[in-house]
Amino acid sequence: MTVRRSAATLAATTAAVLCAAAPVAMAAPSPSPTPSAALPAGLYGTNDPTYDGVWRQSLAFLAQRVEGVTPATQAVDWLIGQQCADGAYAAYRPDVSKPCDDKTVLDTNATAAAVQALVEVGGHGETVNDSVRWLKSVQNEDGGWGYSAGAPSDANSTSLVIGALARQGQRLGDITTPGGKTPYDPLLALAIPCGDKDGGAFAYQPDKAGKLVANADATAAAVLGAMGKALATGNNAAAKDTSCRAASAGSSLSPEQAAQNGAHFLAGALAAKGHLDLAPMPGAEDSAPQPDFGNTADAVVALSAAGHQDKAAKAVAWLKKNSGPWAEQGGPAAYAQLVLAAHATGDDARDFGGTDLVDKLNATGPKPASVTTPAPSADTGYVATEKDQVHSGDDVIGGVWWFVGIGLVVGAGVGFLISGRRKNQQR
Repeated sequence: MTVRRSAATLAATTAAVLCAAAPVAMAAPSPSPTPSAALPAGLYGTNDPTYDGVWRQSLAFLAQRVEGVTPATQAVDWLIGQQCADGAYAAYRPDVSKPCDDKTVLDTNATAAAVQALVEVGGHGETVNDSVRWLKSVQNEDGGWGYSAGAPSDANSTSLVIGALARQGQRLGDITTPGGKTPYDPLLALAIPCGDKDGGAFAYQPDKAGKLVANADATAAAVLGAMGKALATGNNAAAKDTSCRAASAGSSLSPEQAAQNGAHFLAGALAAKGHLDLAPMPGAEDSAPQPDFGNTADAVVALSAAGHQDKAAKAVAWLKKNSGPWAEQGGPAAYAQLVLAAHATGDDARDFGGTDLVDKLNATGPKPASVTTPAPSADTGYVATEKDQVHSGDDVIGGVWWFVGIGLVVGAGVGFLISGRRKNQQR
C-alpha cells in the first residue's frame, strides 16, 4: 500500500516487470508531462501519470480517509472512470472514451489498490464488485497473482490482491483454484526458511535458478498479505518479541507464522540504521547505498500491523527527520505512504517531524469535499454498508463480521505497496 504498497522505477523497468522480473527500487520521478499533454481534472499530482496514475490516486484516497478527509467527487469520478468494462484497471488510461482492448495492459496492482480505495470512500459497491470479480478471474493456478493477468505470481501483487479481497469482504480461504490452492499458498512458497541466510524474509519471485532471494519490499508486502490485511491498517500498539520460528516436524508454516517471521526479518533490517537501503540502479556509477524512504515507510506499517510497533519506532523517528525532501519530490503517493505509516503507529500525521502530511497530500489534488480531524484514538476505517454489498447469488460476499473474523483492524489497502508496486511516486 502500492504500492504499494516506496516506488519502483517502472518507467525504466516496465518490460522487466511485465516479464515478472524482480522489482527495482525507486530512483527518480518520471518526466513531467509536456505542455501538450495536459493532465485530466481530478487527478492527484502533476508528473506524468503513465505508470502510476491509478496507483497514486488510490493511495491518496486511502491516506485521506484514515485522516478523516473525504476526497472531492471530481477525484473519485476520475478513478471510477479509469475502470475497464470488465472491472480491471490499467496503470493509466489517457483517453477513457476509448474502450479497453487487447492492447490495454491490465494491471492487478492498480486494480487492487483502486478496490481498497473505493471501499474506503464508500458508496461504489458495484464498481468494487466488478473489479473483485476480475481479480478472481485472473487468479493463477498456484493461487496467486502477477503484475499483469497471467504473469507468474509475485509476493507484492499477491499481497495487494489479498488486501483488496479481504477489505471488500471475501473469505480468502474459500478463494481456491481447481487444484485447491488459496491466495496464501504462493506467499508461503516465497518465504525463506528460518536458519537460511535472511531467514524469515520473503522473495519477490524465485530467481532464474529457482532460488529465493530476500527482498525487503516483498517482505513488507507479504507480512500484510499473509495476515489478510490491506494497505491501510489501524494503530496496533501491541508489543511482541520477534523471532523466526520454523514449522514443526511434519507440518508447514501457517500464514500468520510466516508473517511473524517476515516481521522478524524487517525488525532486524531496520535495527542498525533505522531505514532500509535502495539497491544500486543497474549501470549506476555510484554504488553506495542510498536510503529507501518508501520501503522504510512500508516496513513500519507491516511491523505495526504484526504487533511490533516498538520495533518500528526508530524508523519512524528517522522518517520524521529525513523524509521531507523525498516526499516533496515524490508527491501524492509518497505523502500517502508517510500518512499510512504515521496512522499505523499512532503518530500525528498533521505534525510529522513538523510537517502536516495531510495538508501536503490534500494540496496535490482537488480540494477535498470535507476535512475533519479525528481524535487520536478514533478508528476512521470505512465500515461496509448494505449499499456496498452485492445481491444474493453474486459471488462477492460482504459483511462487517468478516472483517472482525480475519482480524482486519483497519484505520482505513496496498499499499503500502506496488509490485514494484511502487511505481514512480509522482507529483
